[in-house]
Amino acid sequence: MMDMLALGQQVLASQGFSRLLGTEMTAYSPEGVELRLPMRPELLQQNGFAHGGVVSYLADNALTFAGGSALGIAVLTAEYKINYLRPGVGQALVARAQVIYAGKSMATCRCDVFNVMDDGTEKLCATAQGTIAKVG
Repeated sequence: MMDMLALGQQVLASQGFSRLLGTEMTAYSPEGVELRLPMRPELLQQNGFAHGGVVSYLADNALTFAGGSALGIAVLTAEYKINYLRPGVGQALVARAQVIYAGKSMATCRCDVFNVMDDGTEKLCATAQGTIAKVG
């Protein structure tokens, strides 16, 4: 059987929108998921910050992958909430998500999104919590 990281990378690669944005999966295990999105001008809003939709997408996708680690590959986001704590800046955004609780058909997950600065330091940018549902 394929290891979780390889499987997660394959699923991520099958998402056209994730390919368009340039998202990378750098970790995936029962302990959590890490998605990395290199910043580029097309992802910024008029003030030079990562567009809120980009930050939100990254959190949503990380939450869903985290839920999938507990529920299986066929999952969807049922709902999520995000708090933007500071503007998205730096060379990349990194989202780290993990399962808080998982039942048979739903999982509650949390995600923190970090700005990765030019010197490699990270600053918390946003935090999210969501419910991930098993499909079928």
